[in-house]
Amino acid sequence: MKNLDESLLASIPPFRKLQRQQIREILDQAQPKRIDSGNAIFDQGMPATHFYLLLDGHIRVVKNTTVGDQVIVLHIASGQLFGIAVALGKDEYPASAIAARECLTLSWPNELWAEFVDKYDGFATETYKVVGDRIGEMNNRLVELATRHVEQRVAAVLLRLINQAGKKVATGIEIDFPITRQNISEMTGTTLHTVSRLLSGWERDGIVVSKRSNITITQPHQLVLLSGVDG
Repeated sequence: MKNLDESLLASIPPFRKLQRQQIREILDQAQPKRIDSGNAIFDQGMPATHFYLLLDGHIRVVKNTTVGDQVIVLHIASGQLFGIAVALGKDEYPASAIAARECLTLSWPNELWAEFVDKYDGFATETYKVVGDRIGEMNNRLVELATRHVEQRVAAVLLRLINQAGKKVATGIEIDFPITRQNISEMTGTTLHTVSRLLSGWERDGIVVSKRSNITITQPHQLVLLSGVDG
């Protein structure tokens, strides 16, 4: 990783409290890997041997339930750690990490986790903030599933995605990675048929534009109203 400048990592957790030389030391122990869209970085239940940083791309965190259903529990944007089972005291990855589009990752063996925590002030505190934020997001998802109607859940998911990975285009705000109606059904605990019906209706109303694996929100405010966050 000699060619990767430390300044590229200086503003992101868990590196933003570290000196450039400290970041250099960590980078020199990293293993880079490019992952094609649709491929898994690791699968649920695999031995957790490494932790990762997503340098570029977007990742879906997918969990299989005991009855065989697949649920997308999180999306991870570039500049974030993932696969940090070691931070949670787990020996296996609790979910799968799938590249939503081509990704570039850095990884370190779990044996280095304790060393980084002990040696680099701020590494642990910044990392556990990330863990806390993700647990909070997952708890919010559970509340949505328990208390909101399906239309509200789908609208809330689309809003969350444009907040995480929205790109301004001529027609509105585009979700900047491939997202299918099946993906949305797996995020909202509903059927593909229901998601298709809702998106088709919202297209007729001019709220979204949905083409294959591409979704653009043309009227974000209307989506906010549909999500029920104002009420």
